[in-house]
Amino acid sequence: MTLKDKRVLITGGARGLGRTLSRVFSTEGALVAFSYIRDEESARETVEAVRASGGEVKAFKVSVLDVPGTEKMVKEIEDAWGGIDILVNNAGISQNLPIALMEEEDWDKVMDINVKGTFLTSKAVLRGMIRRKFGVILNIGSLAGQRMIEAPVHYCASKAAIKGLTEAMAKEVARYQIRVNCLAPGLLEDGVGRNLPDHRLADYLKHCALGRIGCFEEVAHFASFIVSDANSYMTGETVLMDGGL
Repeated sequence: MTLKDKRVLITGGARGLGRTLSRVFSTEGALVAFSYIRDEESARETVEAVRASGGEVKAFKVSVLDVPGTEKMVKEIEDAWGGIDILVNNAGISQNLPIALMEEEDWDKVMDINVKGTFLTSKAVLRGMIRRKFGVILNIGSLAGQRMIEAPVHYCASKAAIKGLTEAMAKEVARYQIRVNCLAPGLLEDGVGRNLPDHRLADYLKHCALGRIGCFEEVAHFASFIVSDANSYMTGETVLMDGGL
């Protein structure tokens, strides 16, 4: 159990990769809290999945852009568990829009949730990590922020920003024994890639060495290693997990 007794907060944990992260981290021994913004049914299913694995779980309906709500959530977790050891900034969105049809509000929405939300949540959690002089932050990036591929420009820009944010934050908080890394998956079984046109999926698989898309389970298990004490000498890194593109 690589995360035994670790206290974890995962944003966007109600479904998709967030749900799998919550469940896998729990099976690795962690106490898991997650946030979500709309889907009550999916949040309940995530809670049930974590509890079925024998884990302790807390769910919070709060947006990553809601500063008072985020700070209240962090305080409740710290009061209940004594602190947060690991933060996974997983919440994110995309829109399949070409730049010619993209409005300013479309750009702002993706950049706000994907980048500003990561900043605001990290800031709220870091205060306690700095006091305790220990913590791990994992930002979920994307292949789209690392390679020149056909993808919405605002999504690519937001995920490229996450790489820079990861590096700058890692340098700043290393003095407090806090590590910050980024995990950048390629196309996965659901999520951003689920509405991908057939020709673009075929092109991806043609150039992917393993010839397939990834699954949430394998990403979550690798993430559990990245945030574990077994990976104590890595910080400021962005790790691609794309099947060899």
